[in-house]
Amino acid sequence: MRQRADLPSKLCAACGRPFSWRKKWERDWDQVLYCSDKCRSAKSAGSTGAA
Repeated sequence: MRQRADLPSKLCAACGRPFSWRKKWERDWDQVLYCSDKCRSAKSAGSTGAA
């Protein structure tokens, strides 16, 4: 079994936090951009108001 420190990681495109590889992402790791469903749904709700 691989150690957690040996697994690849990425930064979330929405929140910027690092997240590690998961078994369920094995086939499409290159397409994974977000760390969670919450961040994935927040991508479209980004800047909807005026600053």
